Amino acid sequence: MTEPGLYSRFVDFDTATVYEASGLDCAVDSRIAAAWRGARVCGPALTVAGHPGDNLALHDAVAAQAPPGAVIVADVGGHLAGYWGEMLAESALARGFQGLVIDGGVRDITELERLGFPVFSRGLSIKRTGKHHRGRLNVPLVLGGVPVNPGDLVLGDADGLVVLPAESLDSVLLEAHKRRDRERAALPRLREGETTLAVFGIH
Repeated sequence: MTEPGLYSRFVDFDTATVYEASGLDCAVDSRIAAAWRGARVCGPALTVAGHPGDNLALHDAVAAQAPPGAVIVADVGGHLAGYWGEMLAESALARGFQGLVIDGGVRDITELERLGFPVFSRGLSIKRTGKHHRGRLNVPLVLGGVPVNPGDLVLGDADGLVVLPAESLDSVLLEAHKRRDRERAALPRLREGETTLAVFGIH
């Protein structure tokens, strides 16, 4: 069981630093990106395996009990339709969810940004969806080429998305701090005109 406060300790890190520090193949397909400028997520995953063209599983996910600040991670096979919009976002916010990552489409982007509800999606679409297939919640899945299990850390910003296995969080956090400290220490030397080759010992 991951200590809940451990997730929030990643909130000040950018995805590139965490990805590099992890040494893992944890970067999600870059075509799954922030739906609005400034969107950012950092929290434990609640996974959803849905049916293409049907968003009943997402309604079930929002109705489910989840840790505060959970991020809904949904796989609908990359199909573009309007799986998520303003109504689901309003409900998700009220029930303590932090955001959505979906290998599929979303709509109502202006409203999602106004609500401050972060969404990362494969694209935009206003096409209707059905409500006939329940899907599966809290199951292992693969999103944008990266395995995701319930409780894994989902971190997303303008640069992309990473998913870290829950059991790796302590070690990755330590390495992320080291990497950030090295980069901060390098900046004054770079501003004085030293090369990246010299500062980072690249040969």
